[in-house]
Amino acid sequence: MLSRASSIPSRMVSRVAAASCTIAAARTAAVLTAGRRANSTVSVGAYSCAIPSTRIASVKSMQMRGYASKSFPPHVIMNMPALSPTMTQGNIGVWKKKIGDSIQPGDVLVEIETDKASMDFECQEEGFLAQTFLKTGDKDVPVGTALCVFAENQADIPAFANFSLADIGGAAPAPAAPAAPVSTPAASSAPVSKSSDFPAHTLMGMPALSPTMTQGNVGTWKKKVGDKVVPGDTLVEIETDKASMDFECQEEGYLAKVFVEAGTKDVLVGTALCILADSADGIAKFEGFTVGSGVPSTDAPAAPAAAAAPSANASTPSTVAAAPARKAGERLIVSPAAKFIAAQKGIPLENIVGTGPKGRILKGDVLSYKGAPAAAAKSAAPSYAASAPAPVSFTPAPPSAQAYIDTPVSNIRKVIAARLTESKQSIPHYYLTIELDADQVLNVRESLNKQANGRFKISVNDFVIKASSLALRDVPAVNSAWQGSFIREYQTSDIAIAVATENGLITPIVQSAEGKGLSVIANNVKSLAEKARDGKLQPHEYQGGSFTISNLGMFGIKSFTAIINPPHAAILAVGGVEEKLVIDAKAEKGFRSKKVFNVTLSCDHRVVDGAVGAKWLQAFKGYIENPMSMIL
Repeated sequence: MLSRASSIPSRMVSRVAAASCTIAAARTAAVLTAGRRANSTVSVGAYSCAIPSTRIASVKSMQMRGYASKSFPPHVIMNMPALSPTMTQGNIGVWKKKIGDSIQPGDVLVEIETDKASMDFECQEEGFLAQTFLKTGDKDVPVGTALCVFAENQADIPAFANFSLADIGGAAPAPAAPAAPVSTPAASSAPVSKSSDFPAHTLMGMPALSPTMTQGNVGTWKKKVGDKVVPGDTLVEIETDKASMDFECQEEGYLAKVFVEAGTKDVLVGTALCILADSADGIAKFEGFTVGSGVPSTDAPAAPAAAAAPSANASTPSTVAAAPARKAGERLIVSPAAKFIAAQKGIPLENIVGTGPKGRILKGDVLSYKGAPAAAAKSAAPSYAASAPAPVSFTPAPPSAQAYIDTPVSNIRKVIAARLTESKQSIPHYYLTIELDADQVLNVRESLNKQANGRFKISVNDFVIKASSLALRDVPAVNSAWQGSFIREYQTSDIAIAVATENGLITPIVQSAEGKGLSVIANNVKSLAEKARDGKLQPHEYQGGSFTISNLGMFGIKSFTAIINPPHAAILAVGGVEEKLVIDAKAEKGFRSKKVFNVTLSCDHRVVDGAVGAKWLQAFKGYIENPMSMIL
């Protein structure tokens, strides 16, 4: 499946895991082009992988890397990525990092001019820039050419002063030797018709619109057969495991045939959705084109599909059924990128078999790990599900006895049900409730809104978000997450706001709320809520966060307890403002009315002890009852 180029020195260290990682990235792109060339080659460091018959046509920011030599300290080679479906070479723009700079995942490394546009190359590796092979202004650099070297340790940078392309086998990857076909989603849905018999075209597959998406439902097609499609056009609505989203096409052509009709459920990622013909003249020729769609059939038993699954994953080197055997006290060797991704996904590193030098766990090993991330956490905590009574079988009454409506469960509802059930069964919840004086915050809110001149409209919830973020800064133990073998404490207050939509609950995130003003938070929340209800949220806008707020006060709810949103350690339930009579010796009648509201903090007792939760509520109360303190 992987073949080593003949020009590579014998000291080159195998990076099979990186190849698997790149192939996985190609799979998730799920857009395949047919009828243009016989083979496509994916080059990873010194290795290449040939994909026959079809080629990948939409691999965004596919980053190829490899270790070069054991004679140098641990490092990563960054190669020219394919930043557009048709990109085979590119021009080097301005380097955004200089030698010695620290690199974090998401940092812009260099500007690259593709065949489509000038784009920022966002790095997904971690390390220190030790050497660059290409300079600003270099033209026509082939995809896969070595760009630079990352050292894993800053102290090792001087060791790469004389590092050259000769140490990695030349300036560009050598052509791949003939290789066996690679099992990809395209292979499972390969055309029954021969692509060579049809005009030039692109086979569009079901994309992975979120990191956890494995299947989706097809909504309304926005284009019909014969329509012209240009990059940026919405092709079809797709319901993911998170939200209903528009699938914006990055290809150009004419819609020639649709394989999956609107309303089709549980369509696997990579399944062929439609064909785009390069020319309008060739549309009619695709009327008889057929393809193995991979869409689950209600007429066929599920067993054959399940039996075929192992073969599809047979090439994955890190698929692990059980934790690898290690000697007591043996040190895990893990690359920074692998450590970062494993921590983000909650994957226990001790369960992964490393494929790098000396058993080093690489990024590709983590990405291809098939074990359940939550398994380690569940094994460390009591299994409440095991002791729960079995559900009682229920047979619905016939329509003549009782009228009812059966509503199919959407993907979003399935995810909500699974996550909240897991939360209640595996997280030891406890609850703290406190009453807050709302008079001052309401007065300040009214004053600020009078000065807004339409630029913003601040709500009580915006004050709650700001006060929560500052309280998390004051009591950082609450701004944490249980990770099984360790507790992660976040450095910024990323507040997830529960928003009810027609499809279910979703939690868009106000990033770094502690550093934002009330007007910025107000406008940010308004924008996110509108996107959530329209199904337009991007994955980075609802994934992650460090703390959740659920507010039902607008519905007249006085108080309630909320279920923790994993992996967060706490969630704040906010009730509505009500008027209350209190004794006041200074008042003429001996009493007065004031406006109050209740909040309840649900805490994960594994992370937040009772005293810590109470301390957080006191800090929160101080900001709410003295709102000027959060403005100053």
